[in-house]
Amino acid sequence: RVVETVEAAIDDLEARGAETTEISLPSVEHAVQAYYVIAMAEASSNLARFDGVRYGHRSESDGNWNESFAETREAFGPEVKRRILLGTYALSAGYHDKYYEKAQDARAWVRQDFEDAFEDVDVIASPTMPVLPFELGESLEDPLRMYLADANTTPVNLANLPAVSVPAGEADGLPVGLQL
Repeated sequence: RVVETVEAAIDDLEARGAETTEISLPSVEHAVQAYYVIAMAEASSNLARFDGVRYGHRSESDGNWNESFAETREAFGPEVKRRILLGTYALSAGYHDKYYEKAQDARAWVRQDFEDAFEDVDVIASPTMPVLPFELGESLEDPLRMYLADANTTPVNLANLPAVSVPAGEADGLPVGLQL
């Protein structure tokens, strides 16, 4: 239903004079994995300074430093904690090269794919999400499903390119976005 809605929006653009051609971006298959390794590593690194000593919320615990630090970090929700832990793991000794460096290599590959594509086209159109929107709160039950819903937006972010999502129409009464 998402594909049909986006194709109808592209057909409308063609009717208004746009010329379209299919392109291939082989690296995007790996973009979600690379994006989340990099994003979680950066979240871990950036949020490490929110220790309650100099930055961020500080617990008023009378306990020892470890207890105070743990209570301070309670302000973070489950998804933030997940990202910090996974990012710390990806940056840790023995795993930096295995995960973070490979993700950076994939980022370069994604960027090169986009550069190659932009030699032939001015704009790339795709669905914003490969699936219809989740019900409110539904996606948090399954983080992997939530991350995979970003399959079409993460390659653009990974390549450090601008993008905009505009309404393409509706499917089953739910909005479908067209990413340009």
